[in-house]
Amino acid sequence: MKARPFLSALIAVLLSLLLITLGVLWAMDRRSPLRLAEASPELPRAARFVPRQAALSLHWLADPSRLPAYVQAVAPASERRQARDAARRWREGVFALAGLDYDSELASWLGSDVSLTLLDADGSGSDPGWILALSSRSSDGARLFLQRFWQTRSLAGTDLQVTSYRGMGLISGRGALQGRAPVPLATTLIDDDLLLLASGRGVLEQALDVSQLQDQHQLGDAQLQRQLEELGQGVALMTVSPSALEHWFQLPAALADRPDLEGLVARLHPDGRDLAVDGLLRFRGPLDIASWAPADGLIPAAVGRPVWLAQLQDPGRLIRADDDHPLVQWVGPLLRHVLSDQPAAGQIARLDDGPLLWLQQAESWLLATRPGHPTRSSLNDRLQEEGLARSELSGDGETLQVWTRLVRQRGRGEGLDAQLAVASAGEADLDWWGDSLAALERRRESRGISDRQNQWRALHGAEAASQTLLLADQPARSLLGRWYPWRLVQALSGDPLQARVKGLALALESDHNDGNRSVLPMHARLELG
Repeated sequence: MKARPFLSALIAVLLSLLLITLGVLWAMDRRSPLRLAEASPELPRAARFVPRQAALSLHWLADPSRLPAYVQAVAPASERRQARDAARRWREGVFALAGLDYDSELASWLGSDVSLTLLDADGSGSDPGWILALSSRSSDGARLFLQRFWQTRSLAGTDLQVTSYRGMGLISGRGALQGRAPVPLATTLIDDDLLLLASGRGVLEQALDVSQLQDQHQLGDAQLQRQLEELGQGVALMTVSPSALEHWFQLPAALADRPDLEGLVARLHPDGRDLAVDGLLRFRGPLDIASWAPADGLIPAAVGRPVWLAQLQDPGRLIRADDDHPLVQWVGPLLRHVLSDQPAAGQIARLDDGPLLWLQQAESWLLATRPGHPTRSSLNDRLQEEGLARSELSGDGETLQVWTRLVRQRGRGEGLDAQLAVASAGEADLDWWGDSLAALERRRESRGISDRQNQWRALHGAEAASQTLLLADQPARSLLGRWYPWRLVQALSGDPLQARVKGLALALESDHNDGNRSVLPMHARLELG
């Protein structure tokens, strides 16, 4: 009988130790920097002060203090210290744009929700207004910061103005970090734990006005909230207006200027060293043009060693300048630019209703299409108009169709030479086209394609995409180097991020109706070494 109390006590001790161990592991997991990537997709409370028509809004939903630790944890072992320092510089640079010093003014109290709103300029030549919303992880952190913030600037000679607006106390003046030119600033404190810092009293009053109108602020947009939840978890949520898409994100004017374009909503999600972006282009009402069909995937059949790979659904429609579908307005100009230097490939694309697989090698191109799309007879008619002659070439157990043009040779051995422009080989499930026999021969190689196929598998939404682009390191660096947001990120980090780019994958899905709106889903994945 005495054994029972002993066993009961032993079991109780073991259960206690188990619960304590689980609690410690849970706490360690919650504090792990890798959990930075698991932020909620819901809009923060600060979205109540963001106008739906804002040029840009960015809601950062992860603790900024953990960002350097996350970057350090996922970086290669030999580069962890450098990566951590770059993340710190980027974080400090972002807050310095608003005249704030992260380490001395924010680190002790700043919470996990940080929101930035940019407003369009009023047309008088002034700079766009901005609002920075900072959450506090303690009940008095934001209040104490405000006291020190304005006290420091008052001692430096800033004239302060204290007013009341909609029952809220507003403090405004001109302030800046030491050594910087003073800028107009205004602040107010919401419920002791949400600080609004704006580029002037008028901008801040506008945000307070918007917060009172359910149909004007983001938090009252039920469809926006639902779409963000469907996009999934991420460390940041972003909305961009059509004008900002054109001027800051370099979207083609034909698409950005559409009267029915409402803007972009997107989420950013780190995945190891990669950064994934999933978004929706939103349109008011259904599109009054035929929808785009998803591509019947050819990427699993990709071969060779392409520096970039594209899968295009209905390329003939993409090239047409008289079609006003959003995909034509977005992808069409890029495709026409690439084809301007490849007239033979352009003829194949114009006659193809898709899907078309483009494999760009270092110095040549290789295309794959479904059999009969286009037919060789229809292509032959087009190529004949460009002075090309069709013939057959046998060898290695197959017969190739080739198109050549006669060119005059100069020098001692003057005469005529047949210059190859297109070579084609037919297989059971694919037609292959290349600009040389060597390019066509690469369809038998498969060892160098694994990187591009891995990009495709890791890209969210790739299997349902109508247009897909997969780039290796050099083409990705070239593309990003011309993109303004990327140049800004590099400037803030103070680190040459360009050399860290290992690849870039992009996918555009087919448009579809979502309630009373049309949406065009997009996905991107940036690989960083």
